[in-house]
Amino acid sequence: MSRIGKNPITIPAGVNVSVDNSLVTVTGPKGKLSREINPKIGVKVEGNEIKVINDNKEPQYNAYHGLYRQLIANMVEGVTKGFEKSLNVNGVGFKVTQQGKDLLLNIGFSHPVVLKAIDGIELTCDKTVITIKGIDKELVGQFAAKVRNIKPVEPYHAYGISYTDEVVVRKEVKSGKK
Repeated sequence: MSRIGKNPITIPAGVNVSVDNSLVTVTGPKGKLSREINPKIGVKVEGNEIKVINDNKEPQYNAYHGLYRQLIANMVEGVTKGFEKSLNVNGVGFKVTQQGKDLLLNIGFSHPVVLKAIDGIELTCDKTVITIKGIDKELVGQFAAKVRNIKPVEPYHAYGISYTDEVVVRKEVKSGKK
């Protein structure tokens, strides 16, 4: 049995959870999220707690047990608090501007890069900081990874796009002949 899967999820005030066969729907003050789960993993709502139940003895279902428990917990947290990722843009002449809901990145290419905003994501930007907010943790993380992948940080001058909490290991520049 999964250690994470055994822990119940507390439902905060103002959040409604409904389970219909293998579809779990969580509704809260920030929005509504739904997820289809494996039919062999059970979900029960008892009072103000959600319990994920696994009756299978196969090892793969132990992994699913913990996975689905955490996915449902992320859904509950998303509709109450939301998720946020921020990225730093570092480089000489690099800047980020917002055109409506889209991002316009001037990051050292011969052309500006335009990133279209997707539904469920709210983008805000300063000159060198991009903030991505949303209720779906998976969507926020995927979009942040997509933005970062346009120009990853290079290790010599740390130019590029990085997460604000990311540690960039700097390399030493080559020295002259000895």
